[in-house]
Amino acid sequence: MKISVKLDYAAIGKLQQAAKDAAQAAMSQVEADLVSSQTMPFDTGDMQNNQTFVESTESGAVLVTGSPQARRLYYHPEYNFGQGKNPNAGGKWLEPYINGDKKGLVEEEFIKEFKGRSGV
Repeated sequence: MKISVKLDYAAIGKLQQAAKDAAQAAMSQVEADLVSSQTMPFDTGDMQNNQTFVESTESGAVLVTGSPQARRLYYHPEYNFGQGKNPNAGGKWLEPYINGDKKGLVEEEFIKEFKGRSGV
């Protein structure tokens, strides 16, 4: 028995690009939801509005907060966060997307975007 398999490299490339673009769009949606949920500490707005961004990677996309204080604030929810500008501000602001009620948001957005971009 002989089996011959021919791969359509152009179609594979389009699917790979659709996956990268869908990951970028999904992470952008998480970033938008994070801002609208008003859970990130907010003094001047630089950490939330300028230092938090979606960065493309070789395999997809990641949400980055590049401000120097982000790590300290994130891992210390016991701090007394001012809530004048973001009423839900506190530490571990990504926890709802990791283990909480918004856990499926990234996957749902990725699937929706991938289907739209790939036609699958």
